[in-house]
Amino acid sequence: MSGVLLKDVVKRYGDIQVMHGVNLDIKPGEFCVFVGPSGCGKSTLLRMIAGLEETTSGSIQIGQRDVTHVDAADRGIAMVFQTYALYPHMTVEENMGFGLRMNKVPQEEIEAKVSNAARILKLEPYLKRKPKALSGGQRQRVAIGRAIVRGPEVFLFDEPLSNLDAELRVEMRVEIAKLHKQLGSTMIYVTHDQIEAMTLADKIVVLRAGHIEQAGTPLELYNDPDNQFVAGFIGSPAMNFLRAEVTEKGLKVPALGGLEIKPIAQLPEVGTAVTVGLRPQAISLEVADSGPLEIEISEELGGLAYAYLSTATDERIVVEVPGQHQAPAGLRARVTFGPQDLFVFDETSGTRIR
Repeated sequence: MSGVLLKDVVKRYGDIQVMHGVNLDIKPGEFCVFVGPSGCGKSTLLRMIAGLEETTSGSIQIGQRDVTHVDAADRGIAMVFQTYALYPHMTVEENMGFGLRMNKVPQEEIEAKVSNAARILKLEPYLKRKPKALSGGQRQRVAIGRAIVRGPEVFLFDEPLSNLDAELRVEMRVEIAKLHKQLGSTMIYVTHDQIEAMTLADKIVVLRAGHIEQAGTPLELYNDPDNQFVAGFIGSPAMNFLRAEVTEKGLKVPALGGLEIKPIAQLPEVGTAVTVGLRPQAISLEVADSGPLEIEISEELGGLAYAYLSTATDERIVVEVPGQHQAPAGLRARVTFGPQDLFVFDETSGTRIR
């Protein structure tokens, strides 16, 4: 098993620079997830590691080898794409062993490796079937099995679950997590879905416009984001952001009826405008006739509900309410929370004020 080390990695297309000096250390056996909005560079970075995109400058190491200018076939990686890319005229068994046959691996060894991968992925009953006779989840497992038989140093996944329906996505997410635990291999996974990132990753790398905004464990990013972008991207539902002003007593939040609270942060000078963040899970909701908020809608999910509140300042607040909550639209309400749950950000740069 090998780690991956990126040093000052830059990617340009002509005069357009899309990756800006990326530095990243992925430890051997780590499950690292690249996450971010569309166009942030996560797939480009993955393809550079794979050797499918040329690195303009900087270096990429896999294990102890500098592979910056090594052909993709010689990098010791295996990649699973968004599309299954299976040969329709071949059986599952033939699809999984195709790469080995092309490399003239002995048939006995191919059969052993395919059999082992089929056992791990529970594909043994389907080895003689062709792709058209498989479900979407089964086809994706075949694609993963084709990667396993190569015995790579590093597995690369480029949004492998995006073509599956919601139920299959959850099922395959569990299967990939179990696969990582069983193989112990280094895995790099690209997704735009922060739920997949939170549930799969040992390390999450949040990207925006070709820069790494923050890298760390899922809970590090959730509990201690460096900036407003990371705070809003990690967590579901997304963090609430409200305008506030520094006062002598702490922070005044107009959206909450002018509520003043003293956060656990070193605030700038009095009169400074800032942005405060509150996670929906950290807020308690109380129906009150004189409350400064109005319940617009309540989404009932059985075990919990999401209440959407409007404010006099036209800022929306989402509150996660445990249990089966009945809060009809139109009722007035107020919210409560602890000072430790309040995040403070610079209004201009979005940098966290700690």
